Amino acid sequence: MVQVEVNVELIKKIARNAKIELKEEELEKLVPQIREIILKSFNKLSEFDTTGIKPSFQPIETSNRFRKDEVKKGITREEALLNVIDNLKEEGYFKGPKAI
Repeated sequence: MVQVEVNVELIKKIARNAKIELKEEELEKLVPQIREIILKSFNKLSEFDTTGIKPSFQPIETSNRFRKDEVKKGITREEALLNVIDNLKEEGYFKGPKAI
């Protein structure tokens, strides 16, 4: 069984990674909740015997399926700009925000 020390520092790290602001009293409340609910759920997985089962990232065996590149007729510049409002196009091009 995997043992992870759940404490306020771990909760702070998780909150920081998730970009969540927590008050000190919220941190204190979360420690036992995470220890009880989440870790028990994940530790239950370690009880399963996975001997002889190779790791997999796909539920079924797959491989890349390549297709031949084909040249197809696209739309013209005028057709592309047809439904663009005037302040978003300039001299026949799409106009976007300034990038630094």
